[in-house]
Amino acid sequence: MRRDLSSSFKSSVLSALVAVAATLALTAPLPAQAEVKVGVSDWPGWVAWYVAEQKGFFKKHGADVKLVWFANYTDSISALSSGQLDANSQTWSDTMGPLAKGLPLKTILVNDNSAGNDAVVVSPKIKSFKDLKGKKIALEEFSVSHFVLATALAKNGMKPSDVKIVNLSAGDAAAAFMTGRVDAAVVWNPWIHQIEASGKGKALFTSKDMPGLIPDLLVAQEKAIASKRKDLVGMIKAWFDTVKFIQDKPAEAAAIMSKVVSLKPDEYPVFLPGTKFFDAAANKAAFDAKSPQSLPAVAPTIASFLLEHKLIDGKPDASKGIDASLLSDALK
Repeated sequence: MRRDLSSSFKSSVLSALVAVAATLALTAPLPAQAEVKVGVSDWPGWVAWYVAEQKGFFKKHGADVKLVWFANYTDSISALSSGQLDANSQTWSDTMGPLAKGLPLKTILVNDNSAGNDAVVVSPKIKSFKDLKGKKIALEEFSVSHFVLATALAKNGMKPSDVKIVNLSAGDAAAAFMTGRVDAAVVWNPWIHQIEASGKGKALFTSKDMPGLIPDLLVAQEKAIASKRKDLVGMIKAWFDTVKFIQDKPAEAAAIMSKVVSLKPDEYPVFLPGTKFFDAAANKAAFDAKSPQSLPAVAPTIASFLLEHKLIDGKPDASKGIDASLLSDALK
């Protein structure tokens, strides 16, 4: 009898505790939402996000952002595609592959256009593209560098199969070129400048020769847009402050950016002219299909190149990879 009473008492107490816990769960404040994790790689238009961070522009616009550095750019693309990041800094061409696979990604901001900061660099003995036939060229396979090479070769009556591609990260590609292990490399700044300054190489083709075809973007997961929209809109507002700061105080901006990539402050300004930073007006044009160098307008050219040279599997629907609504919110 005592056991039965004891058991009944314990049951009553347990029921009461469950009820209290349920009430607390309903009335307790929800935990603060985690920050937006954004991948960043060594490119001036993306290193500039650290200006936004250090000058307090994220905080100013209520954006809780954690910048995640990637030494290997293509690793950041994989991290976004697999859901490890909320957003990533990547090119339009490098977003085509994930879109072709149906991944739920949206471009929400254009940071810049490459205007000379991507290049095919060659040794002094290479005088023309014809001299590259059968030669080793180092680059990050299936990245924007691969797209640059395919474009450069096509403009000169050649195709990727005419050369021997050596798959290396941009930094390793530059090192392989500097030590003579390859005849050419496709890299971006700061490596272009380092190679040219060493006297061991020169640019044979740059992104100036393919205007509008290398937009550098902020690309977000659809689920992050749904759950962290306020922060992402705040990031866009912070970007416009960043562009103005770079224009108004280039030396101070260069000092911040140079520290991120372990360069001296006076070494970084040389990289800025090859990066056409996009302010609010440029972004509005970039999302306007009627503009000749907008994301929708250049997408077919980029996609056809990637498909022709088997750099992506499947045909991407570029329209599904663009969301201009956050830009609209940021401009209100």
